[in-house]
Amino acid sequence: MATRHFLTLLDLSPVELRDIIHRAIALKKSPALREETLKNKTLAMIFEKSSTRTRVSFEVAMNQLGGSALFLSPADTQLGRGESIEDSAKVLSRMVDVITIRTFEHARLELFARHSRVPVINSLTDDFHPCQLLADMQTFFEHRGDIAGHTVAWVGDGHNMCQSYINAARQFDFELVIACPEGFDPDEHMLQANKDRVRIVRDPATAVAGASLVATDVWASMGQEEERRLRIQKFTGYEVTAELMSQARPDALFMHCLPAHRGEEVSAGVLDANDSVVWDEAENRLHAQKALLEFMCATR
Repeated sequence: MATRHFLTLLDLSPVELRDIIHRAIALKKSPALREETLKNKTLAMIFEKSSTRTRVSFEVAMNQLGGSALFLSPADTQLGRGESIEDSAKVLSRMVDVITIRTFEHARLELFARHSRVPVINSLTDDFHPCQLLADMQTFFEHRGDIAGHTVAWVGDGHNMCQSYINAARQFDFELVIACPEGFDPDEHMLQANKDRVRIVRDPATAVAGASLVATDVWASMGQEEERRLRIQKFTGYEVTAELMSQARPDALFMHCLPAHRGEEVSAGVLDANDSVVWDEAENRLHAQKALLEFMCATR
Protein backbone atom coordinates (compact mmCIF):
# COMPACT_ATOMS: atom_id res chain seq x y z
CA MET A 1 0.00 0.00 0.00
CA ALA A 2 1.44 3.37 -1.06
CA THR A 3 2.36 5.83 1.67
CA ARG A 4 -0.20 8.61 1.97
CA HIS A 5 0.86 12.21 2.34
CA PHE A 6 -0.90 15.47 3.19
CA LEU A 7 0.58 18.01 0.77
CA THR A 8 -2.71 19.70 -0.09
CA LEU A 9 -6.32 19.28 1.00
CA LEU A 10 -6.90 17.25 -2.16
CA ASP A 11 -4.80 14.39 -0.78
CA LEU A 12 -7.68 13.40 1.51
CA SER A 13 -11.32 12.80 0.63
CA PRO A 14 -14.08 15.16 1.80
CA VAL A 15 -15.26 12.43 4.19
CA GLU A 16 -11.76 11.98 5.64
CA LEU A 17 -11.34 15.73 6.08
CA ARG A 18 -14.65 16.01 7.93
CA ASP A 19 -13.71 13.05 10.11
CA ILE A 20 -10.49 14.87 11.06
CA ILE A 21 -12.44 18.05 11.85
CA HIS A 22 -14.89 16.20 14.09
CA ARG A 23 -12.06 14.31 15.82
CA ALA A 24 -10.27 17.62 16.42
CA ILE A 25 -13.38 19.09 18.01
CA ALA A 26 -13.74 16.02 20.22
CA LEU A 27 -10.07 16.15 21.29
CA LYS A 28 -10.46 19.81 22.16
CA LYS A 29 -13.58 19.22 24.25
CA SER A 30 -12.35 16.06 26.00
CA PRO A 31 -8.61 15.92 26.75
CA ALA A 32 -9.14 12.43 28.19
CA LEU A 33 -9.58 11.17 24.61
CA ARG A 34 -5.86 11.62 23.96
CA GLU A 35 -4.91 8.35 25.68
CA GLU A 36 -1.37 8.53 24.28
CA THR A 37 -2.58 7.56 20.81
CA LEU A 38 0.85 8.39 19.39
CA LYS A 39 2.93 6.80 22.14
CA ASN A 40 6.44 5.96 20.91
CA LYS A 41 5.80 7.84 17.63
CA THR A 42 8.26 10.51 16.48
CA LEU A 43 7.57 13.51 14.27
CA ALA A 44 10.46 15.13 12.37
CA MET A 45 9.88 18.84 11.71
CA ILE A 46 11.96 20.27 8.85
CA PHE A 47 11.51 24.03 8.90
CA GLU A 48 13.19 26.24 6.30
CA LYS A 49 10.87 29.13 7.22
CA SER A 50 10.41 30.70 10.64
CA SER A 51 7.29 29.88 12.61
CA THR A 52 5.40 30.43 15.86
CA ARG A 53 1.98 28.76 15.65
CA THR A 54 3.02 25.92 13.36
CA ARG A 55 6.06 24.87 15.35
CA VAL A 56 4.43 25.16 18.77
CA SER A 57 1.21 23.43 17.70
CA PHE A 58 3.00 20.44 16.16
CA GLU A 59 5.37 19.98 19.10
CA VAL A 60 2.62 20.30 21.71
CA ALA A 61 0.34 18.02 19.68
CA MET A 62 2.89 15.21 19.68
CA ASN A 63 3.60 15.71 23.38
CA GLN A 64 -0.08 15.62 24.33
CA LEU A 65 -0.62 12.43 22.34
CA GLY A 66 2.33 10.69 23.98
CA GLY A 67 4.83 11.05 21.15
CA SER A 68 7.84 13.27 20.55
CA ALA A 69 8.93 15.86 18.00
CA LEU A 70 12.34 16.73 16.57
CA PHE A 71 12.85 20.27 15.26
CA LEU A 72 15.30 20.33 12.33
CA SER A 73 16.43 23.61 10.79
CA PRO A 74 18.73 23.84 7.73
CA ALA A 75 21.52 25.08 10.01
CA ASP A 76 21.30 21.88 12.05
CA THR A 77 21.06 19.25 9.29
CA GLN A 78 22.91 18.06 6.22
CA LEU A 79 20.11 19.50 4.07
CA GLY A 80 21.63 22.88 4.82
CA ARG A 81 25.04 21.64 3.68
CA GLY A 82 24.03 20.30 0.30
CA GLU A 83 22.66 16.79 0.93
CA SER A 84 20.03 16.06 -1.69
CA ILE A 85 16.35 16.14 -0.79
CA GLU A 86 15.99 12.57 -2.01
CA ASP A 87 18.78 11.25 0.23
CA SER A 88 17.50 13.16 3.26
CA ALA A 89 14.02 11.76 2.72
CA LYS A 90 15.29 8.18 2.47
CA VAL A 91 17.35 8.49 5.65
CA LEU A 92 14.89 10.36 7.86
CA SER A 93 11.93 8.20 6.89
CA ARG A 94 13.79 5.12 8.16
CA MET A 95 14.08 6.69 11.61
CA VAL A 96 10.83 8.55 12.31
CA ASP A 97 7.12 7.85 11.90
CA VAL A 98 5.89 11.04 10.26
CA ILE A 99 7.52 14.18 8.83
CA THR A 100 6.26 17.74 8.47
CA ILE A 101 8.00 20.25 6.21
CA ARG A 102 7.79 24.04 6.07
CA THR A 103 9.59 25.30 3.01
CA PHE A 104 9.48 27.61 0.00
CA GLU A 105 8.94 25.85 -3.35
CA HIS A 106 6.11 23.31 -3.27
CA ALA A 107 8.12 21.13 -5.65
CA ARG A 108 10.72 20.56 -2.91
CA LEU A 109 8.01 19.15 -0.65
CA GLU A 110 6.68 16.91 -3.44
CA LEU A 111 10.17 15.61 -4.20
CA PHE A 112 10.77 14.78 -0.53
CA ALA A 113 7.42 12.99 -0.28
CA ARG A 114 8.17 10.85 -3.34
CA HIS A 115 11.23 9.44 -1.58
CA SER A 116 9.77 9.09 1.93
CA ARG A 117 8.48 5.81 3.27
CA VAL A 118 6.47 7.60 6.00
CA PRO A 119 3.69 10.21 5.71
CA VAL A 120 4.79 13.77 4.90
CA ILE A 121 2.67 16.74 6.02
CA ASN A 122 2.83 20.17 4.41
CA SER A 123 3.19 22.73 7.18
CA LEU A 124 3.48 25.54 4.60
CA THR A 125 4.90 26.12 1.13
CA ASP A 126 4.72 29.10 -1.21
CA ASP A 127 1.69 27.46 -2.87
CA PHE A 128 -0.37 25.89 -0.08
CA HIS A 129 -1.03 25.88 3.67
CA PRO A 130 -3.47 22.98 4.21
CA CYS A 131 -2.92 22.62 7.97
CA GLN A 132 -4.15 26.18 8.46
CA LEU A 133 -7.30 25.37 6.51
CA LEU A 134 -8.04 22.42 8.78
CA ALA A 135 -7.96 24.83 11.72
CA ASP A 136 -10.07 27.38 9.86
CA MET A 137 -12.70 24.79 8.98
CA GLN A 138 -12.74 23.47 12.54
CA THR A 139 -13.30 27.01 13.80
CA PHE A 140 -16.22 27.61 11.45
CA PHE A 141 -17.77 24.23 12.34
CA GLU A 142 -17.54 25.09 16.05
CA HIS A 143 -19.17 28.50 15.69
CA ARG A 144 -21.62 28.05 12.81
CA GLY A 145 -21.91 24.36 11.96
CA ASP A 146 -21.02 22.76 8.65
CA ILE A 147 -19.68 25.23 6.08
CA ALA A 148 -21.25 23.43 3.10
CA GLY A 149 -23.49 25.77 1.12
CA HIS A 150 -22.09 28.95 2.66
CA THR A 151 -20.25 31.77 0.88
CA VAL A 152 -16.69 32.65 1.90
CA ALA A 153 -14.93 35.86 0.90
CA TRP A 154 -11.16 36.03 0.56
CA VAL A 155 -9.78 39.58 0.51
CA GLY A 156 -6.13 40.08 -0.38
CA ASP A 157 -3.30 38.25 -2.12
CA GLY A 158 -4.05 35.14 -4.17
CA HIS A 159 -1.15 33.30 -2.53
CA ASN A 160 -0.83 30.03 -0.59
CA MET A 161 -3.68 30.73 1.83
CA CYS A 162 -6.02 31.80 -0.95
CA GLN A 163 -5.12 28.72 -2.99
CA SER A 164 -5.77 26.52 0.01
CA TYR A 165 -9.18 28.16 0.33
CA ILE A 166 -9.84 27.22 -3.30
CA ASN A 167 -9.14 23.58 -2.44
CA ALA A 168 -11.27 23.91 0.69
CA ALA A 169 -14.19 25.22 -1.36
CA ARG A 170 -14.02 22.05 -3.43
CA GLN A 171 -13.56 19.64 -0.52
CA PHE A 172 -16.00 21.26 1.92
CA ASP A 173 -18.58 22.35 -0.69
CA PHE A 174 -18.81 26.12 -0.29
CA GLU A 175 -18.69 29.10 -2.66
CA LEU A 176 -15.52 31.22 -2.62
CA VAL A 177 -15.37 34.80 -3.86
CA ILE A 178 -11.84 36.22 -4.10
CA ALA A 179 -11.12 39.95 -4.11
CA CYS A 180 -7.55 40.71 -5.14
CA PRO A 181 -5.81 43.39 -7.24
CA GLU A 182 -4.85 42.57 -10.81
CA GLY A 183 -1.50 40.82 -10.91
CA PHE A 184 -2.10 39.02 -7.62
CA ASP A 185 -4.54 36.33 -8.77
CA PRO A 186 -4.23 32.72 -7.62
CA ASP A 187 -3.11 30.02 -10.06
CA GLU A 188 -5.17 30.15 -13.26
CA HIS A 189 -5.36 26.35 -13.57
CA MET A 190 -6.83 26.13 -10.07
CA LEU A 191 -9.39 28.79 -10.92
CA GLN A 192 -10.44 27.00 -14.08
CA ALA A 193 -10.65 23.64 -12.33
CA ASN A 194 -12.99 25.13 -9.71
CA LYS A 195 -14.89 27.71 -11.74
CA ASP A 196 -18.19 26.17 -10.66
CA ARG A 197 -17.63 27.46 -7.11
CA VAL A 198 -14.78 30.01 -7.21
CA ARG A 199 -14.73 33.45 -8.82
CA ILE A 200 -12.57 36.58 -8.75
CA VAL A 201 -13.77 40.16 -8.35
CA ARG A 202 -11.74 43.33 -7.93
CA ASP A 203 -14.06 45.10 -5.48
CA PRO A 204 -13.80 43.82 -1.87
CA ALA A 205 -17.35 44.98 -1.08
CA THR A 206 -18.68 42.82 -3.92
CA ALA A 207 -16.77 39.81 -2.61
CA VAL A 208 -17.94 40.25 0.97
CA ALA A 209 -21.63 40.82 0.17
CA GLY A 210 -23.62 37.99 1.75
CA ALA A 211 -20.55 36.11 2.98
CA SER A 212 -20.68 33.95 6.11
CA LEU A 213 -16.91 34.12 6.51
CA VAL A 214 -14.41 36.82 5.58
CA ALA A 215 -10.75 35.83 5.58
CA THR A 216 -7.50 37.61 4.81
CA ASP A 217 -3.75 37.41 5.37
CA VAL A 218 -0.74 39.72 5.25
CA TRP A 219 -0.03 41.39 1.92
CA ALA A 220 3.67 40.47 1.94
CA SER A 221 4.39 36.89 3.00
CA MET A 222 7.71 35.44 4.12
CA GLY A 223 10.27 35.97 1.37
CA GLN A 224 8.42 39.01 -0.01
CA GLU A 225 9.58 41.58 2.53
CA GLU A 226 11.43 43.63 -0.11
CA GLU A 227 8.15 43.98 -2.03
CA ARG A 228 6.21 45.22 0.97
CA ARG A 229 6.17 48.93 0.11
CA LEU A 230 5.00 48.21 -3.45
CA ARG A 231 2.42 45.73 -2.23
CA ILE A 232 0.97 48.22 0.27
CA GLN A 233 0.37 50.58 -2.66
CA LYS A 234 -1.15 47.89 -4.84
CA PHE A 235 -3.46 46.66 -2.08
CA THR A 236 -4.83 50.08 -1.14
CA GLY A 237 -8.56 49.63 -0.60
CA TYR A 238 -8.27 45.96 0.33
CA GLU A 239 -8.09 46.43 4.10
CA VAL A 240 -10.80 44.54 5.97
CA THR A 241 -12.51 47.24 8.01
CA ALA A 242 -15.69 47.39 10.07
CA GLU A 243 -17.36 49.11 7.13
CA LEU A 244 -16.39 46.26 4.81
CA MET A 245 -17.54 43.62 7.32
CA SER A 246 -20.93 45.36 7.48
CA GLN A 247 -21.50 44.23 3.87
CA ALA A 248 -21.30 40.57 4.92
CA ARG A 249 -24.02 38.57 6.68
CA PRO A 250 -24.89 39.90 10.16
CA ASP A 251 -23.44 36.74 11.73
CA ALA A 252 -20.34 36.61 9.49
CA LEU A 253 -17.07 35.52 11.07
CA PHE A 254 -13.66 37.05 10.44
CA MET A 255 -10.51 34.93 10.18
CA HIS A 256 -6.80 35.67 9.79
CA CYS A 257 -4.08 33.02 10.04
CA LEU A 258 -1.74 35.47 11.86
CA PRO A 259 0.57 37.21 12.38
CA ALA A 260 -1.46 40.29 11.43
CA HIS A 261 -0.40 43.81 10.52
CA ARG A 262 -3.04 45.95 12.16
CA GLY A 263 -3.92 48.91 9.97
CA GLU A 264 -2.76 47.20 6.77
CA GLU A 265 -4.74 44.12 5.67
CA VAL A 266 -7.10 44.39 8.66
CA SER A 267 -8.09 47.13 11.05
CA ALA A 268 -7.49 46.70 14.76
CA GLY A 269 -11.23 47.08 15.32
CA VAL A 270 -12.05 44.09 13.11
CA LEU A 271 -9.28 41.92 14.52
CA ASP A 272 -10.52 42.48 18.08
CA ALA A 273 -14.27 42.48 17.34
CA ASN A 274 -16.72 39.93 18.71
CA ASP A 275 -17.16 38.31 15.29
CA SER A 276 -13.41 37.82 14.96
CA VAL A 277 -12.43 34.23 15.76
CA VAL A 278 -8.71 34.54 15.07
CA TRP A 279 -7.69 33.38 18.56
CA ASP A 280 -9.87 30.25 18.33
CA GLU A 281 -8.48 29.75 14.84
CA ALA A 282 -4.91 29.91 16.18
CA GLU A 283 -5.64 27.52 19.05
CA ASN A 284 -7.29 25.09 16.68
CA ARG A 285 -4.01 24.57 14.85
CA LEU A 286 -3.13 22.39 17.86
CA HIS A 287 -6.31 20.33 17.87
CA ALA A 288 -6.65 19.94 14.09
CA GLN A 289 -3.06 18.80 13.84
CA LYS A 290 -3.52 16.28 16.65
CA ALA A 291 -6.35 14.73 14.66
CA LEU A 292 -4.33 14.90 11.45
CA LEU A 293 -1.28 13.26 13.05
CA GLU A 294 -3.45 10.45 14.40
CA PHE A 295 -4.94 9.92 10.95
CA MET A 296 -1.64 9.98 9.08
CA CYS A 297 0.06 7.61 11.51
CA ALA A 298 -2.89 5.22 11.32
CA THR A 299 -2.67 5.04 7.51
CA ARG A 300 0.92 3.77 7.48
